Amino acid sequence: MVVALFTIHCSLFISHAAAQNVVDEVIWVVGDEAILMSDVEAMRIEGRQEGIRWSGDPDCAIPEQIAVQKLFLNQAIIDSVEVSESEITQGVEQYIENMINAIGSREKLEEYQKKSMSQIRADLRESYRERQLVQGMQQKIAKDITVSPAEVRNYFKNMPQDSLPFVPTEVEVQIITQTPRIEQEEINRVKDELRSYTDRINKGEASFQTLARLYSEDPGTARRGGELDYTGRGMLDPAFANVAFGLTDPKRVSKIVESEFGYHIIQLVDKRGDKIKVRHILRKPVVSDDAIDKSLQRLDSIRNNIIEGKFPFEAGASLISDDKDTRNNNGLMANVTQEGRTSRFQLADLPPEVAKAVDTLAVGGISAPFRMINERGKTVCAIVKLKSRTEGHKATITEDFQVMKNLVLNKRREEKLHQWVVDRIKSTYVHINDRYRNCQFQYEGWVR
Repeated sequence: MVVALFTIHCSLFISHAAAQNVVDEVIWVVGDEAILMSDVEAMRIEGRQEGIRWSGDPDCAIPEQIAVQKLFLNQAIIDSVEVSESEITQGVEQYIENMINAIGSREKLEEYQKKSMSQIRADLRESYRERQLVQGMQQKIAKDITVSPAEVRNYFKNMPQDSLPFVPTEVEVQIITQTPRIEQEEINRVKDELRSYTDRINKGEASFQTLARLYSEDPGTARRGGELDYTGRGMLDPAFANVAFGLTDPKRVSKIVESEFGYHIIQLVDKRGDKIKVRHILRKPVVSDDAIDKSLQRLDSIRNNIIEGKFPFEAGASLISDDKDTRNNNGLMANVTQEGRTSRFQLADLPPEVAKAVDTLAVGGISAPFRMINERGKTVCAIVKLKSRTEGHKATITEDFQVMKNLVLNKRREEKLHQWVVDRIKSTYVHINDRYRNCQFQYEGWVR
């Protein structure tokens, strides 16, 4: 708290000649956390890029939004809410792939962001972690909210027809994937690299941290010398966790470990209760264009066999598909949301490559083979079948009860979260720069 109070009126200046031009300053303090003017500008730019429209004056709404996030983040730390490193890596890689697809190429993305790809990854990683922690904390706060069928009916009973929610077009999609085979020569190359790193570390020629910064392909940890902060076993890839938790000597480097992300070597930093801090170096075998072409060709043959009636799509998904998440459900993709698990997707909620493939399909149609990055960040090839399509329409209680229930649930959750924030503001130290004191805020209690 002392540091936060000391920095309230401090500003950073670019030079003596420009001493009157403030380029950054602390504008709010929430608990022990300072909010800088640069934080507000960064969120303003991000919002502009993502098409976000702020309710009310952005100069007031943006710092308040940052302050609310800090309340949730602080509580997430207190309550030990966790986000796995693998989940962060998957989310960041999928987000980057989506941006590349939208803008056209990695080079164009770097030019647009005015950053290298490694810088983009590093920036995204921390923001993604914080967003997931905020979501995790919100889910924990609102987890016990329920509504009965009677409450749902009463909520919509007297609602005018033109006020009823519009249900966007929803689809059900089945998928068959093939993972391109990585040649043994490529795997051997990666393992030889990792063995050479271990040898250099053991001989004292280089430190683990230096080699991680230079060569690790985990962008989130490479810049930290490969270090993963204290993490529980359940938050790590099982194969990685088995080796990491078996380490006892910080001076030793582990054997090579294969995980769903690639190949690693690991070094123990510290153990604390049921959590572990380690360093690792990740190397990913490169999937060749030839291997991708072979997978696409095999899927094309599978597609032709299904169309010719030699076996149904469902059998192909159960017996041929590499996708373990859908293989036991006839290839049917699952949409896991805060409200639960469903097979229905809006097109915007599907992976972009899948959405593009099914957008023009008739019900029962099967797409041509295509490549995509799956949720684990790996290149896979796929074909999809459009199982059903429900066109957009005004919701009815008989046909869209779950949609209407979710709307009522979300309203109840919003009310619970709003009250939580208001209560938390009352018990948290808050200091606001005087120029924000006349703002019309969403939450009461900031100004004292």
